[in-house]
Amino acid sequence: MGNPKAFLTIKRKEAGYRPISDRVKDYGEVEQTLNAEDRRQQAARCMECGVPFCHWSCPLGNKQPEWQDRLYKNDIKGAYALLSMTDDFPEFTGRVCPALCEKGCVLNKTHEPVTIRENEAAIVERAFNEGYIQPKIPRHRSGKRVAVIGSGPAGLACANQLNQAGHYVTVFEKDEAIGGLLRFGIPDFKLNKSVIDRRQRLMEAEGIEFRTGVHVGSDIGADELLDGYDAVCVAIGAGVPRDLNVSGRNSNGVHFALELLQQQNRIVAGNEIEQSERITAKGKNVLIIGGGDTGSDCVGTSIRQGAVSVTQIEIMPKPPVGDNPSTPWPYWPVVLKTSSSHEEGCERRWSLDTKRINTDAEGNVISVDVEEVEWITDSESGRMKPTHTGRTETIKAELVLLAMGFTNPVYDGLLEQLGLEEDPRNNVKIDSSHMTSHDKVFAAGDAATGASLVVRCIASGRNAARGIDEYLTSKQ
Repeated sequence: MGNPKAFLTIKRKEAGYRPISDRVKDYGEVEQTLNAEDRRQQAARCMECGVPFCHWSCPLGNKQPEWQDRLYKNDIKGAYALLSMTDDFPEFTGRVCPALCEKGCVLNKTHEPVTIRENEAAIVERAFNEGYIQPKIPRHRSGKRVAVIGSGPAGLACANQLNQAGHYVTVFEKDEAIGGLLRFGIPDFKLNKSVIDRRQRLMEAEGIEFRTGVHVGSDIGADELLDGYDAVCVAIGAGVPRDLNVSGRNSNGVHFALELLQQQNRIVAGNEIEQSERITAKGKNVLIIGGGDTGSDCVGTSIRQGAVSVTQIEIMPKPPVGDNPSTPWPYWPVVLKTSSSHEEGCERRWSLDTKRINTDAEGNVISVDVEEVEWITDSESGRMKPTHTGRTETIKAELVLLAMGFTNPVYDGLLEQLGLEEDPRNNVKIDSSHMTSHDKVFAAGDAATGASLVVRCIASGRNAARGIDEYLTSKQ
C-alpha cells in the first residue's frame, strides 16, 4: 500500500465524457481518459482492505488491490500481469462493464469508490502502447482439437484459455467478423471496434483459428462438427429477443433494438446498406420500450441519427435515486442509473405498460397507447405485481424500438441437431463442468445462463475451458 492516507486526502476523479455538443455528431468513444499521474493518484486511493469486497463482487475474481498498487507504483507490466491472470479481455470490461467491483468498494459507502473500471482500462491500454502485451505462443500442443461456436466474450475467453492450455482451437462465427454483441450490439461510441480487431490479431498470432461467415448448423452440420473435433463449446448467446404481443406489433417502423444497433454498427464499419433497408431515426419521434442498457444504446444511436425526440419507457417502477435500503452495500444497488446517452437528451418514464401500436392507412406506426400501472406487493408470494390503473395516454412515435431483453438461445439449427437438453428457462442445460447432455459438447455464456453481463460471460467461458481441458486430459 504505497500511500496509506490517499483515500482520505484524494477525492475520486472520473475522466468524464466528451462534451455532448461534440460527441453526438460522431460514433467515437464518448469516454475520456485521465493523464498518467492523475491515474496513479486514483489508484493510490485503494485501501487494500482486509476483506476486499471489490474482489468478492467481481465474477472474474479480479485482484483489484494488488494491481491498483502496481499501477500506483507505475509498474504497468506488473499491473497487467496481475490483471490478465483473471481477466482475458480487460480492454472490454474496462469499457463496458457496469463495475460491480466499484459498488462493493468500501469507499462506496460514502459514494466515493475507487475508479476501478477506469484504472483497469488505463492499465491495459498502457500495456499495449508500451509493448508489454505480446503473443504468448504455447510451448507444447496436446494434439486435441476444440471447436468454439460463437465469438462473443464467452466464446473468446473459452478459446483463449484452451489455446493457452495447448489445445488447437477453431472459433466459428456466423457473422462477417468476430465479437458477437461486442461488435454488433454495443455501439462504437462505447466500444470502438478496433479494440476487438487488436485482440483478434493477438489471438491469431497465438495460434487460434477464426472462421467467420460460417453458420454452424447450416453451413456445417452437427455431425461433421462432432467428427472433426475432440470437443465442442457452444457459445452462441441468447439470440431470442423478448417480443411484444400487442395489436400493431408488425407495423412498419417497429423493430427489435438489435436490428437498429447491428445495422448502425455495420454502417460505421463501412458496410454498404441500401437506403430502402435502413432503419433510421432521422426526423422521427422515437419510442424505446425497455429501460435497460440496450434501450440506452438505442437512445444514443437515435440521437446520432437525428431523431426529433427520444422517449424511453419501462413497465417497472422508477428505481430509488442515490440509495436503496433493500440493496445495501456491498450488494449491487438497485438505484436509478443515468448513462451518457441519457444525458444527451431523452425523456425517461416508468410504470407504463404498452397496450397498442397505432398506424396510418399505409401501415406505418404513428403512435403508441400506454397505460399507467401501480406496483403492489402480493400478500401471498411477497412479490411485486402490476395493477392497471385505467389511466391511459398516447405517445407520438414514427419509430418504435423493442429493447426488452433476450430470453434464450436459438434452437433451430445447431442445438436442435445436437439434441441438447434444456433447463427450465429454455437455456442449454449444463453441469458443474459446463458439459451439456452430450458428453462431447459444452456450453458457456448466455447460451447456458440467459442474457447476462460481459464480465459474467468471460467468467463462464473460462470455467467452460477448465471443464473442457479436464475432459480432454482424461481422454489421453
